[in-house]
Amino acid sequence: MSRQVPSRCPPQHTLPPIYEVFVGRQPIYTQQLEVFAYELLFRSGELQHAGVTDGNQATAHVLVNTFLELGLDTLVGAKRAFVNLTRDFLLQDYSLVFPADRVVLEVLEDVEVDDDVLAALRHLSAQGYIIALDDFFYQEHLRPLVELADIIKIDVLASSRTTVAEHVKLLRHYDVQLLAEKVETQEDFTYYKTLGFEYFQGYFFCRPDVVKGQRSPTNRLVILELLAKLQSPETTFHDLEALISRDVSLSYKVLRAANMAIYTGARKVGSIHQALQLIGLTAMTNIVSLFLLANIDDKPHELLITAMVRAKMCEQLAKRMQQSTSATSFTVGLLSVLDAFMDRPMPDILPMLPLADDIVEALLAHEGRLGATLHCVLAYERGDWETVQNLGCPRDLLVQTYLEALKWATEIHDTC
Repeated sequence: MSRQVPSRCPPQHTLPPIYEVFVGRQPIYTQQLEVFAYELLFRSGELQHAGVTDGNQATAHVLVNTFLELGLDTLVGAKRAFVNLTRDFLLQDYSLVFPADRVVLEVLEDVEVDDDVLAALRHLSAQGYIIALDDFFYQEHLRPLVELADIIKIDVLASSRTTVAEHVKLLRHYDVQLLAEKVETQEDFTYYKTLGFEYFQGYFFCRPDVVKGQRSPTNRLVILELLAKLQSPETTFHDLEALISRDVSLSYKVLRAANMAIYTGARKVGSIHQALQLIGLTAMTNIVSLFLLANIDDKPHELLITAMVRAKMCEQLAKRMQQSTSATSFTVGLLSVLDAFMDRPMPDILPMLPLADDIVEALLAHEGRLGATLHCVLAYERGDWETVQNLGCPRDLLVQTYLEALKWATEIHDTC
């Protein structure tokens, strides 16, 4: 992607520095639970205050700056990116900064639909952009908008299932694909999949699919037992080396991870014993824990990415805020998705692990310093910028640690 800003972007305005911007992403899934795209979440810190006189212009600057500084690959890899557009953003053609084959342009629900907006959307569609309608509620006067759209997003929490079903029936007369947003449970995912939605967005994949009386599969119990052993304060270098060495595949993956520059610099690691000496018991425990979770193969890979990003963000935030809990913070972030991996409620799982009280309190109630860090990371993940600011987490530090964690998680996931 070119880093040259087109001449139509007003040159007289100064773009805000990149780390004065919140930036995050939320996955959008297919029916097969494969990631189709990510919706990018942007918010300038300045937009939290009433002093801004032109929010549309500020939003445009934030988006352009972020894309040009970071690049799409950093944020979404090879996937598409959904980007929210205001009315002014549409009419000023800032969107043409973005490559049509990588970006889905999402028209916000509060955009006033008139001839100018329709003309702009026709132009963008002719350029090859996919057009999505956000939080859409069908009304007859919006038919020209529907006819231009490729994807329509329906907020399934805002209406009853009966109302959603009626909308689906109406929209099936048009050549559009439907995306259910704010899908919060596995039950909802199954229902809306049956209803015919092609895409899904929400945190259902981060929640346990709990069935009354359900027993965890044997491999999950084994993984839980190994995680318990890893988290035990009595585990030694010898214990961990013996555990890793019993599995050839695990040994290979651990050595690959240990040889990554982010851990060892220029030194070459040739054995598990050497890796433990160089990396340390805590870091090696974290690596092995990740690989164990990766062996749960009936969960979307994005759940593991989420666990890794949370863990690394918690660790880095604690470290950079000069807290002595950085290693423990990694554990808290990693285990925050354990209920979804095991399909069991967190209160049922935690007694099986020999965890310190502060870790349990952090996971169950976001209490203590560890819990506050996790709470901040979870709010950032959801794009809940108001909560992020209320928790007092430094904005530039959050964005920086998020981007670093995303890069780290992608590299480690390739090793898994």
